[in-house]
Amino acid sequence: MKKSILNTFKIDIFRLENKHYVHEFEGGDDFFAALEQDLIEKGHFKATVTLDKSEVMIQLLYHIVGSVELTCDRSLDTFDFPVDITQKMILKFSDHTEEISDELMLIDRNTQYINVAQDIYEFIGLQIPMKKLHPRFQVEEQTFLSDFDEDDDSDEDFEDLVWEDDDEGEIVYSTSTADSEDDDDEEQANEDEPEIDPRWAILKKLNNN
Repeated sequence: MKKSILNTFKIDIFRLENKHYVHEFEGGDDFFAALEQDLIEKGHFKATVTLDKSEVMIQLLYHIVGSVELTCDRSLDTFDFPVDITQKMILKFSDHTEEISDELMLIDRNTQYINVAQDIYEFIGLQIPMKKLHPRFQVEEQTFLSDFDEDDDSDEDFEDLVWEDDDEGEIVYSTSTADSEDDDDEEQANEDEPEIDPRWAILKKLNNN
């Protein structure tokens, strides 16, 4: 039973002419069970696979729409998580089979067919968030983050009040240099006065008396 479900996701590429094709697929709980994995137990999707075959490669464009059942990490309630995926895959003909990257794979030019079931499952699996939250908690978290971002703008508001420019670029608030120049002149004058011998200072004080 499991094997027959996955067989429905086969595409015979050996007999295909070099042109454009569109394939439609649909899967449910039995599809995810047939893959013998623990990430997704329940779900439903429809996948459109657009295939372009040429002499040197096959280009696949996946469009997957549906939902999968997840368990909330906070409340343990189950909820439906929507998916809407567009993903591209390139199969390049070669003398051997080798995965080059997530989007590029070498396949033997004598390959009879490909099975897109694994690709569809992996594309859906990559959409599942690390932190799975029920929609009601997602709203609370988004509200909290929004309020936090507004609080962070307080420093920018303060800067706007302190540094303001008019239309001609004149600085309204600045540190005045006039007072600092007067202070510098006074300090310089004090530095220019010669130091008085302490003994003469005592004698001068006695004479004044």
